[in-house]
Amino acid sequence: MTQLSSAQSVRHCTGCSEERVFEQFHAEPASCPDVPDGDCPEWACTVCGDALIIGLPAPVYIRSDSIPKATRAA
Repeated sequence: MTQLSSAQSVRHCTGCSEERVFEQFHAEPASCPDVPDGDCPEWACTVCGDALIIGLPAPVYIRSDSIPKATRAA
């Protein structure tokens, strides 16, 4: 992956089936209203408009034996 700037990135686009430039939706860096730190995970292909979400948080898994028996679903 080639970094162009903080608001542009070259990635594989499934819509175009080629490497394309992706841009963030928000013009100002760190100005996304949807996330607390403003670092928007949404990118769009500049050719076809296909969306790409980057940097979603990893899911948290909890072992069932670590949950007290009183709170477990029956």
